Amino acid sequence: MILVTGGAGFIGGNFVLDWLKRPVSEAIVNLDKLTYAGNLATLSSLRDDARHVFVHGDIGDKALVSKLLNEYQPRAIVNFAAESHVDRSIHGPTEFIQTNIMGTFNLLECAREYWGALSADGQKQFRFHHVSTDEVYGSLSATDPAFSETNSYEPNSPYSASKAASDHLVRAWFHTYGLPVVTTNCSNNYGPYHFPEKLIPLVILNALNGKPLPIYGDGQQVRDWLYVGDHCSAIREVLAKGVLGETYNIGGWNEKPNIEVVKTICQILDELKPRTDGKSYAEQITFVKDRPGHDRRYAIDAGKIERELGWRPAETFDTGIRKTVQWYLDNPAWVEGVVSGSYRDWLQKQYS
Repeated sequence: MILVTGGAGFIGGNFVLDWLKRPVSEAIVNLDKLTYAGNLATLSSLRDDARHVFVHGDIGDKALVSKLLNEYQPRAIVNFAAESHVDRSIHGPTEFIQTNIMGTFNLLECAREYWGALSADGQKQFRFHHVSTDEVYGSLSATDPAFSETNSYEPNSPYSASKAASDHLVRAWFHTYGLPVVTTNCSNNYGPYHFPEKLIPLVILNALNGKPLPIYGDGQQVRDWLYVGDHCSAIREVLAKGVLGETYNIGGWNEKPNIEVVKTICQILDELKPRTDGKSYAEQITFVKDRPGHDRRYAIDAGKIERELGWRPAETFDTGIRKTVQWYLDNPAWVEGVVSGSYRDWLQKQYS
């Protein structure tokens, strides 16, 4: 059995579904606080699956985390739990500090206590896998080489600073206490079950609803796009074969400026679900004021994980984005359940 934290969120939920879709797989205890971005509807297919045990709770709750570890005796922890939206961190950083830093600290301490009481064989098998982001490295110019695992940390937002702090804690618990950890830093994920505050699902849903497609600044911010299914497969590889104490960057080898991503989505929607007036969805593109401290470019050098663990993404951006758009067209009930009144209030606040 493994313990997954944040397993009702976007990446965590996809990981849980991916892990359990195999006929023979370890069970999962899924601990999630169910904040606004946590959605049990994502996991509805597992409602009657005895391999999935869902627990509503906070990684900052020491008594609960310790209880789960002692009761279920997991051989690994995979930590997805995090506040992850840059814009929200700018408007209100407190929750990011509490969850991403203090929550990770509590999880590490509970894991250290649990691991210390295991048998020698149990200690040897145990892993603490911390899932992080490329945003901890800061911003790149157009000509800079992509981020590697040896880049210095230069976070520029409250979100990325809180994730950088959590990465440092994980590293320290390995070097100081010997806790068997691995860390992965991923690029921008996209795919099914993505909460529609992030660029790709926001654009898809706004386009379909005849709303403006908001683009920050000039739209030339570059990101490396990673299909979430590829991210899940990379985590499985690192969990199985990663060297203790090491960091592995996970990227999609797909650098794209935001405006190109949006125009690609419009082209796919023009083909799959044309506007009734015959015009292109691209006509809904609207440029809005750039956000404070907006990093210009992220890019991941995923060479280490390919050289050492043999992992490389299966999806190109063209195949992955088409699957993503089609998923949102095919799953209106999930979308309707997510788009609540509080979400609409957030959109009004952010993009008005």
